[in-house]
Order: sequence, then C-alpha cells, then structure tokens
Amino acid sequence: MKASRWAGGVTLAYAVGFGLPAIPIAAYVRSERALPWLWDLFPMYGGPWWDALTVNQFIATLLAFAGVTGVVAVGGVLLLSNRRLGAILAVAPIPVEVAFWIGFALPIPPVMAVARVALVVAAWRRLAPVTDRTAPA
Repeated sequence: MKASRWAGGVTLAYAVGFGLPAIPIAAYVRSERALPWLWDLFPMYGGPWWDALTVNQFIATLLAFAGVTGVVAVGGVLLLSNRRLGAILAVAPIPVEVAFWIGFALPIPPVMAVARVALVVAAWRRLAPVTDRTAPA
C-alpha cells in the first residue's frame, strides 16, 4: 500500500502544481494578452504554442490541460485509497499530457510522469481491482 500512496501523492502534486495554475493563468492571459512571468525568470507556460496560437486558442489549450490534469488528480485521489482505477486514470492520460508538456515547454512533468509510472507498477498487484458493477449477479 505504501507505493500506491506515494503514487497518489506524486500524481496529486503534479496535478495541483501544473494543472491547477493553468486556470488563473488563462484568466491572466485573457485580461492582459500576455503571459505572467515566474519571478521575472521566464514566462509561465510560454512554450511554442504561445507564438503559434491565437490568444483564444491558447486559453482553450490551457483549460483543456486543466481538464486532463483534473482527470489525473482523480486518479491520484483513488490511488491514495489503493484503487486500481486510480492507477489507470493516473497513467492512461500521459500520451495526451506529453503534447501539453511540449506545447507549454514544461520540463518537470515528464520526470514526475516517470515517477508516477514506476510507483504505479510497484503498487499494481496490491491495488484493489476494478469491479464490473453492471454484470448481472
């Protein structure tokens, strides 16, 4: 159960740390027509999509990213409860997430994804299976 809790924690840290900020950043972009800067070091979510998309398209991609990470967050919560469905929700969206990481130039999430996958693999056998509740008894 320890690996599933670690997997849930890493998954939630990623979702909260990178997905949740996409919402206020989208609001900032909508009002300012510019990206906010992190400690005057670099623009947040300032990857190639910022130059390639219109402001409205960029906002839509930020909100889509927030939605995908919302699904991942649900997976993290379920992993904390030792549920196999949580593992599926935490790992299955990674191919979609990769597109967002590239488009927004996010270097840390891929490292967190490797940790998520490794921890899910370590916990898999001890996770509570997904049951088919629609099958007749």
